[in-house]
Amino acid sequence: MQDFRMETFLAVCRLGSYTRAAEELNITQPAVTQHIQHLQTYYGVRLLDYRSKRLTLTPEGELLRRAALTMRHDEEKLKRELADLRQGRRALRFGATLTVGEYLLPPRLAAYLKANPDVELHMTVDNTRNLLQKLNAGELDFAVVEGYFRKSEYDYIVWSLEEFLCVCGADSPLAGAPARPLDALFGETLLLRSPGSGSRDVLERVLEERNHRVEDFGRVVEISDLYVIKELVKAGCGITFLYRRAVEAELAAGTLYPVALTDCRVSHEFTFLWRKDSAFEAELRQVSRQLWGEA
Repeated sequence: MQDFRMETFLAVCRLGSYTRAAEELNITQPAVTQHIQHLQTYYGVRLLDYRSKRLTLTPEGELLRRAALTMRHDEEKLKRELADLRQGRRALRFGATLTVGEYLLPPRLAAYLKANPDVELHMTVDNTRNLLQKLNAGELDFAVVEGYFRKSEYDYIVWSLEEFLCVCGADSPLAGAPARPLDALFGETLLLRSPGSGSRDVLERVLEERNHRVEDFGRVVEISDLYVIKELVKAGCGITFLYRRAVEAELAAGTLYPVALTDCRVSHEFTFLWRKDSAFEAELRQVSRQLWGEA
């Protein structure tokens, strides 16, 4: 059982404030201070510092934060597995980003279910940011994501390298046109996923590397649903950036066209990940092999 003072420490780390941590945990601020002091005395190190009026983690505090998140994850997973064992069942709880969940996993899950008829599957589809939060909280055993994550905090297996491309509708002047630089598209309406999604993260990184921003486009429309984005692009309402896997059917049917760019050829990883140094690493690697067929 994880020490309640560790939960206080994690709340302070997440919120960056003793006061806000006390409010969230419904305890007094002096109690928060006592919990942090206890941990510092127990481990014999300073965990937090104030620098320029901001609360920051020391290197030792950062190490403890990462370890505490893994311990929380493993404890929650253990509690679920013990409850499942008592009820005579097996369950797998995981998350996937939208593109992965809709276009990569279904055939893999079908094969897994047929090979493991006694396992209950619970899959959450959400953006990368929310999935990592759920994983850190111990709500998920693992996640398969397309977005960026801190590799110092997670162990992971790269499942595939996916092409990321710009697409337009069949009637757009960009369809079949000669290649052009990325900044030549800035007069277009850009349709994109909401903040926190993997595909948006990739696009923002691509733009940032070229000293541009999403706001450089003539008009920006945010939509959380991938199907709606594709339908609007088909209707000539703008362009979007998506993984080829998510638009393969439309490209084959000629309802969407790739926009040729001279300075933007991007691929990104789809990654199976879990909390770093988890006690369940061997089990999770086996699940990855069963789903993807590789170590």
